[in-house]
Amino acid sequence: MLLRFRQLIAVAGASLLAAGVAACGNDEDETTAAVDTTTAVKALPSPCADVEYEGEGEPDALIASDLPMQGDSAERSEEMVEAIRLALDDADWRAGDTNVAFQACDDSIAKTGLWDAKTCRDNATAYAKDPDLIGVVGTYNSGCAAEIIPILNRAPGGPVPMVSPGNTLVDLTEKGKAAEDLYPTGERNYARVIPNDAFQGAALAELAERESNGTVVLLYAAHDPTSLGQANNFQGAAKKLGLKLRTLTWDPKADDYAALMKKVAKLDPGAVVLAGLTEQNAGQLISDKVDVVGSNEKVPLIGFDGLTQQSTIDKSDGAAKGMLSSIPGRAPQNLAPTGAEFADQLEERIGGGGPLEQFAPYAGEATEVLLQAIDEGGADRAKTSAALFGLEREDGLLGSYEIDAFGDPSEGPVTIFLAGDTFEPEDEITPPADLVAAAAQTP
Repeated sequence: MLLRFRQLIAVAGASLLAAGVAACGNDEDETTAAVDTTTAVKALPSPCADVEYEGEGEPDALIASDLPMQGDSAERSEEMVEAIRLALDDADWRAGDTNVAFQACDDSIAKTGLWDAKTCRDNATAYAKDPDLIGVVGTYNSGCAAEIIPILNRAPGGPVPMVSPGNTLVDLTEKGKAAEDLYPTGERNYARVIPNDAFQGAALAELAERESNGTVVLLYAAHDPTSLGQANNFQGAAKKLGLKLRTLTWDPKADDYAALMKKVAKLDPGAVVLAGLTEQNAGQLISDKVDVVGSNEKVPLIGFDGLTQQSTIDKSDGAAKGMLSSIPGRAPQNLAPTGAEFADQLEERIGGGGPLEQFAPYAGEATEVLLQAIDEGGADRAKTSAALFGLEREDGLLGSYEIDAFGDPSEGPVTIFLAGDTFEPEDEITPPADLVAAAAQTP
């Protein structure tokens, strides 16, 4: 009889020894069988959780997720991990003829609750060295992806494929110098299922034009490449639309932003745009904006996707209410029928009564894309990486689309959310190609 089990691997330091148990039988006659550790996949070391497997027989290969599991992003990442499990359940933990196990890894550190560059590199090194590891779902933060991609690209046995549910930095897939640094072998191994920041910057510039008097103050988190990239994308689109734009930075480590917001108020903006993350003290920033500049109804507040999560509302003591912010792609409520059904199932599994985090279904889609590529690549790292490009999704969780030659999805809708007690979808903007092109040009 084939065994169906969840394999539990105890990870001690850097040990790669895998051990597990499987149970079969009924309540009256329950037996336990040990997993043959000579054929079961090896475990990645800490900061990765136990290996999971609920398929038939033994796993042949391993995929990992790489997400920030601590800090303000923990709840969102936990939902994304659960979405990965659901996608694996739907696939019977298989990709073609390959039985696939899963391990959830953490790229954040307790001290900051944020992704950490060294942790990202250490994780990538472990992925590259483990011959059982044939793919990664991640990352959420684009800066972490930039640390991981080149290490996976040079991995023994060929580039390790990675599919992101949340990276939006344009440079991760663009041509030019950035691509040369990220893909030293000359072969691509990274794709994403989310539209990049050129789409988001263009959509938010359209929104700012609509909501403002033509004058916009753009604030981005200092010393953060992702926030700077988003700010550049917004500037490119705003320039094309003829908006009057002033740009300032905020220090994520500051105690308060009253002085900064006094500078903003003197500019008499018709709207304030924020590029950054909730974890970068955005709650305090938003609270001070409302206190000094005015309510979000009086002076519209517009945010990029790093702010579109429940913790933004919670940490601002309600000051975020009335804020408009974006998520690249579609809200769970507006997904194609297959995606909407998946979102409903995921919400049931998570429970708790709260709203589903917006990126959670995208983690499920990233998993399905990776499994499809593994099927086409025969569980070979290099062949699986190559299979990502030109990969066609028919009736997937996000509908039907294609991964282009650079690793981007062929469609680019952006959902606008309104903050109340929770974030609720308010609008959907698909910016025109010429505005996206303008957003992609770094000022």
